[in-house]
Amino acid sequence: MNKVALLPHAVERTLCERSLSAFIRKAWHVVEPGQKYDHNWHVDFICEHLEAITEGVRLEDGRWYNRLLANVPPGTSKSLLLNVFWPAWEWGPKAMPWLRYVCAAHKIENLSARDSRRMRQLITSEWYQNHWGDRVQLARDQNEKLNFVNSAQGFRIATAITSLTGIRGDRVIIDDPHSVDSAASEVQRQAEVQTFLEAIPSRLNNPKKSAIVVIMQRLHEDDIAGIILDKQLGYDHIMLPMLFDPIRSTPTMLGAVDPRTEPNELLFPKRFPLEIVQRDRKVMGEFGFAGQYQQEPAPRGGGIIQREWWQLWESPDNAYPPFEYILASVDTAYTEKEENDFSAMSVWGVFSHDPTAQASKIQGYDGRVMQVERTYGELAPKVLLIDAWQKKLPIHELVKEIAETAKKWKVDKVLIEAKASGISVDQELRRLYTHELFAVQLSNPKRLDKVARLHSVSHLFAESMVYAPDKAYAEMMIRQVSTFPKAKNDDLVDTCSQALRHLRELGMLTRGPERTAELDAMKHHHGAAPPPLYPA
Repeated sequence: MNKVALLPHAVERTLCERSLSAFIRKAWHVVEPGQKYDHNWHVDFICEHLEAITEGVRLEDGRWYNRLLANVPPGTSKSLLLNVFWPAWEWGPKAMPWLRYVCAAHKIENLSARDSRRMRQLITSEWYQNHWGDRVQLARDQNEKLNFVNSAQGFRIATAITSLTGIRGDRVIIDDPHSVDSAASEVQRQAEVQTFLEAIPSRLNNPKKSAIVVIMQRLHEDDIAGIILDKQLGYDHIMLPMLFDPIRSTPTMLGAVDPRTEPNELLFPKRFPLEIVQRDRKVMGEFGFAGQYQQEPAPRGGGIIQREWWQLWESPDNAYPPFEYILASVDTAYTEKEENDFSAMSVWGVFSHDPTAQASKIQGYDGRVMQVERTYGELAPKVLLIDAWQKKLPIHELVKEIAETAKKWKVDKVLIEAKASGISVDQELRRLYTHELFAVQLSNPKRLDKVARLHSVSHLFAESMVYAPDKAYAEMMIRQVSTFPKAKNDDLVDTCSQALRHLRELGMLTRGPERTAELDAMKHHHGAAPPPLYPA
């Protein structure tokens, strides 16, 4: 073979050894022979951070750069990049064949097995062996579908995330640790989260230098990515939504920034043009699109209840309006243990004055200024959130906290969900506070689940009947309601739907169209003035 024939081979080898992104372009034909490679900037973006792990970069505080979380949409070659090309690049082009990879996904049968087969296919290919066969040879006696070893004793093992026992590696790669179904199941999701927190840190060969890389789409506020971010576990965070969101865009620890500048700018227009994204959004629905494409566990603005549907209560002196009725709603879970839910309570006041309505004024013939009668829409009943809390308390403290809150706001009724803990709290409130003015009532949601209950009152929000002040407790409530059912906690959500459903059943939150129809019917049939909104 002459020097001219050798030159392209040598140049390609050198190019691949310098850049993971270049290696992916050159190796693509081996792994995906029937698919044309379309390069996009996000590949370079992710590769830059993987290369920092390979090169052993240190951060300003002296820590090794070896924890990475990447939230990117499906269909962007994330699994190939992380589970196939990066390990093959480190073994051959970077001359690190001793590295050991533990590759986990939510199920071993699909993702783990598929990518293990693809990497072995790449390593044993004629193209790869011609370039780096002097560095990487697979052992004949340990060359299985899910587990193969090379001659330098480096290996790649594929496993399910909940089966990470007795295996250690230099790289623990976690690709989509949750499925859509497992993320929706509290039991399955918590099992996967528990494995991540308790098992994976002990699966590293070198606790200081070995790397953990998680790449996934967001499926729940309390998924593994949510836990990493919420607990501030020291991971660098790559977050690349399908449609650019400048509010959520932040630089990584390496100073890399999403190059997009315009809101809703596409991530990968060549592969996912706008018409494809819009088509997928319609099929997936807002929750699916928000989590999988936008890397938010709930749609911007909310899911069942949009954030903007809450009306802001404003008054010059921050005073609340006069209330016709005040209801407290309680969701009980009395315990101090960390793994259990919060107990939660919210207080709601029903009123009839719309602070945004301006009554029209006209000048009478005698010069006096007269106020025009307001329409029913301006006087329609509204409800204001006037307090909310969630705490972990033993039963005696919980009962006391509920009673103190009820007395503080002069509550007419305390509504408690009729479950085991709720029945005990109801009994204690009746026994200890029978002399108080507030009534206590158990509420039975029957067979309606949490989602159905919130759906049943969503029209009250959509029709601008629900108000909240600009206060911390209100923000806590609004966030939980707006992110439900993907929220980390939903205890306050239960109190909200329970309260509004009860007020509807009492006839205290009659919607505008309903009340207008009633008034029209009364005038037509009786010709009499309508009764007051609430009986005396």
